[in-house]
Amino acid sequence: MSQPRNGTTPGDVEEIHWPSLVAAVSSISAVGIAIGLGLPLLSIILEKRGIPSTLIGLNTAMAGVAAMAAAPITTKLAHKYGVAPTMIWAVVISAISALGFYYAQDFWMWFPLRFAFHGATTTLFILSEFWINAASPPSKRGFVLGIYATVLSFGFAGGPLLFSILGSDGILPFAVGAGAVLLAAIPIYIARYESPVLEEKPELHFMRYVFLVPTATAAVFIFGAVEAGGLALFPIYAVRASFTESQAALLLTVMGIGNVIFQIPVGLLSDRMKDKRSLLAAMAFMGLIGSLMLPVLVHSWILMATVLLFWGGCVAGLYTVGLSHLGSRLTGSDLAAANAAFVFCYAVGTVAGPQVIGAAIDVAGNDGFAWAIAGFFGLYALLSAVRLLFLRKRA
Repeated sequence: MSQPRNGTTPGDVEEIHWPSLVAAVSSISAVGIAIGLGLPLLSIILEKRGIPSTLIGLNTAMAGVAAMAAAPITTKLAHKYGVAPTMIWAVVISAISALGFYYAQDFWMWFPLRFAFHGATTTLFILSEFWINAASPPSKRGFVLGIYATVLSFGFAGGPLLFSILGSDGILPFAVGAGAVLLAAIPIYIARYESPVLEEKPELHFMRYVFLVPTATAAVFIFGAVEAGGLALFPIYAVRASFTESQAALLLTVMGIGNVIFQIPVGLLSDRMKDKRSLLAAMAFMGLIGSLMLPVLVHSWILMATVLLFWGGCVAGLYTVGLSHLGSRLTGSDLAAANAAFVFCYAVGTVAGPQVIGAAIDVAGNDGFAWAIAGFFGLYALLSAVRLLFLRKRA
C-alpha cells in the first residue's frame, strides 16, 4: 500500500503496511534484547561490587520510576519533533546510557543512568506501539499486535541467553547491548517518512486517558503486576514447594513458551470479535482459575507445567488484546496519548505487583503467591464483568 512521503494519518490504513511494521517491531525487539541482557548483567555486577541487595533493588526500581516519568511527556515530544525523530533520539540516549554503565564506577551514577536508559526505552515502547496501531488495518490489528508481542517475547528471551554466553566481565556485554539498541535506528530511519503524523495535540489531560479506556489500561496494569511479581517471586514459590532450582527455571521457561505461542492465535481471535472486552474478561477468568489451581497442582511438575503453559498465554494476552482494544477505540493524537497512558499503567503494575505478592507470601505463607495473583485476576474479571453489564444495559 502506498503512503504519502510525509507520513500517515493514524486510522486510515486498509492493508498492513509492512515497512512501518518492520520498523516498529524490529526497533522494540532490539530494545527487548538490551533490557533482557542488561537486567541480570547489572545485578550481577553490583553483587560483585558488594552492593547490598536492598540498594540493588532500589536501583532496579528506577526503571518503573523512569517509565512513569517518561510516559506523560512522550506524546508532547512526538507532536513537537515527529514520531521517527523522537524514536531515533531515544535510541541514541538508550545506547549511550547502556554503555555508560561500564564506565560509571561510582554506584550513585547508576541511578541517573538507569533513569535515562529506561526513560528512553519507555519512549520507544510507547511510540512503537502507537506506530504499529496506526499502521494496522482494523480487521487485522490483533494479528499484527500478536506478531509484535511474539517477536518482543523472543527479544526478552534472547537477552538472558546472550548474558549466559557473554558473561559479566569486560566491556563486551555492554557493547553488545548498546549495539543492539543502535541497530534499532536503522529500520526507523528507513521508514521515517512512513511514521504516523500527529497533527493535533491530545484533547484531554494525560491522566484522563487512563480512565477513558479503563478495560485496556486496567488489563495492562494487571499484566504488569502479574508478570513482574510472578517472574520475580515464582522461583521462590517453586523452591519452597519442594521443586529444585532447575525445575523451577524450567517451569518459568514453559510459561514463557506459552507467552510466545499463544499471542498470534489470540490476536487472530480478537480480530473476529467486534467487542474485545469479552475476550479480555475471559482471559482474566482463565488466569483466575489457573492461579487458584497452583496450590492444588504444586506436587506435580507435569500438571503445573501444563497449567503454566496456558496461564502464560492468558497473562500475555491481556497485553496484546488490551493494546488492540485501545487501537479500535481511538485514533491520531488521542491514540498516541492513550498508548502513553497504557505504558504508564504497565509501569505502575510492575512496581505494585512484586510488593503485593511479596507481602502476601509473608502474611499467608507460600500459597500467598497464588492467592495474590488470583486477587489481581479476580479484580480485573470483576471490572470487566461490571463494564460489560453496564454497556449492555445502556444499549
